[in-house]
Amino acid sequence: MKIYTKTGDKGETSLFGGQRVSKTSIRIETYGTTDELNSFVGLARSHGLSERNEEIAGQIQNDLFVLGADLATPPSKKSKIDRINPDHYQKLEAWIDQISDELEPLRYFVLPTGTQAASALHVSRTVCRRAERICLLAKETESISDDLIIYLNRLSDLLFVMARFENEQSSVPETKWIAR
Repeated sequence: MKIYTKTGDKGETSLFGGQRVSKTSIRIETYGTTDELNSFVGLARSHGLSERNEEIAGQIQNDLFVLGADLATPPSKKSKIDRINPDHYQKLEAWIDQISDELEPLRYFVLPTGTQAASALHVSRTVCRRAERICLLAKETESISDDLIIYLNRLSDLLFVMARFENEQSSVPETKWIAR
């Protein structure tokens, strides 16, 4: 099977279900940004996450494929893949609570820095926030599930606590933001 199809050479691509849309479509931007997020989570994994965060990051990457497929499938079409639902973000909430319980309470803003793994998780968090904003923008004209937006909102929080945990596990102190 060849990797190139030549069907996108004129600036269009297909959604699941066969509908052709411009590659500049806001729907395409939503799942393109989700794909970018998935790549940054993969980059974080390549920097050697703690055992628990590695397991979580693997699940996140799988979920992001589900989320991307959900975004690429018009609501009127049946999906071969389960769509993002409350079970997905409730799992994120449980992980946030578990990790947060092991961290010192945050009493100040911190700069997004630390180990390479933590820094890659911070980049993932910011891309996640952008994906959330783009989904909200798309929701103004497209049918986008609230569950996708909730998932991305929770995921950015999870990526933040995962970054904090990586720094804590490596005995790298958090850098407090100081207003000047």
